[in-house]
Amino acid sequence: MALALIDSKSSSIPANLIPLIGENYDLKLTQSIQNLLVEIHKENPKFSHFIQVFYDLMQAQVDPPLESIWVYAALTFCSRNHPKEDPLNRISAAKDLFQLVSACSASVSSLKSIALLAPVVYEVYNVVVDLFKRDLSLKAEKKVMKAVQNLVGVVLGYANVCSCKDLGENDGSTGSSLITPFADLIRVWMNSNEGSEFFLPLVSSDVFRALSEREGDVGYLAGVVIAEVFLLKLCLNFKLGTSTKELEMELRTWAIASITGFQNFNLFEVLVRMLLEKTLPVTSLLSSEDEVLLRQVLYDAIILVEYSFLNPERVIHLPAEHMKSIAMKRLIVTHEAVEYFSSQLSSQIIKWVKNQIPEEDSAIRSKGTSPKALIKWLLNLEDHGLSI
Repeated sequence: MALALIDSKSSSIPANLIPLIGENYDLKLTQSIQNLLVEIHKENPKFSHFIQVFYDLMQAQVDPPLESIWVYAALTFCSRNHPKEDPLNRISAAKDLFQLVSACSASVSSLKSIALLAPVVYEVYNVVVDLFKRDLSLKAEKKVMKAVQNLVGVVLGYANVCSCKDLGENDGSTGSSLITPFADLIRVWMNSNEGSEFFLPLVSSDVFRALSEREGDVGYLAGVVIAEVFLLKLCLNFKLGTSTKELEMELRTWAIASITGFQNFNLFEVLVRMLLEKTLPVTSLLSSEDEVLLRQVLYDAIILVEYSFLNPERVIHLPAEHMKSIAMKRLIVTHEAVEYFSSQLSSQIIKWVKNQIPEEDSAIRSKGTSPKALIKWLLNLEDHGLSI
């Protein structure tokens, strides 16, 4: 009887007077997101009143859930009607979004601050893809590229600072979980006709699947976002016109230094997962030849360096099965890298030798690309009087 009286009194309280704490907060946030998703599908949606709703939810807690900031930033950004044609205006809009997100997330945890950058990376990526399709003058292209590189550098720097803030506590490996399915949050930013994977364009399908399986692990999402900005930065460097050998050295040095600086286990795992795929998720930004070079750089950064943040005593908070899984994946990547470089070397040797022998002797073919087969082929050529 007493409980019924309490419920009756609670139900009579106006919604705007119910305190946004505890279960009330979670219910209000979840219901508000569902109402927004319904509104999105209407022919003439109206979002203005939702901005205040999510602003109140964002302000109600010192460290509010990611969802409140995510949706508030999306609604506020879209309401500003930024120009969508000129590349410089679009970069300016992406910068505006970054400033909005970083300001709103000033009081939240470091990993949450990084995870909230996902929409910023999405916007910058779209600008870059569109830029590569445009036929701009050399002067205009240089100006836009400089603006993009500066923004990517700022975002990377911000993520690095966030990673270092509480590095001693969790090594960038743990975080809170989302209240709302990540797919629903993506729908706030994207046209519903597009697949959710398009929102994280610089990650492989395996990484996106892992993110979905982890039921909204904010720490893992943060690692995914860092990996995206990391790859975007590397891809942009290919447009600087540096010689291949010099570029490879610069990219390798930067990649190793960045992984060392972030000390983020999830970033490392995401990169390992990407290297297990046949192609890196950069086909919209790089040629096939440049993708090969980038893969070589990442192989070196992942395989050849022993990072201190991967030492057993630094990852004791992670499940043993998780560590075992990553160790096995890294071992597979190492094996594939050896095979990959062997095949590259073999093809180079075969191509060079064929250029040295007369056309009438080209029928003497290699019967394989293994070191043993190549040596046998070279000896066979010498037996036929051909000096290589």
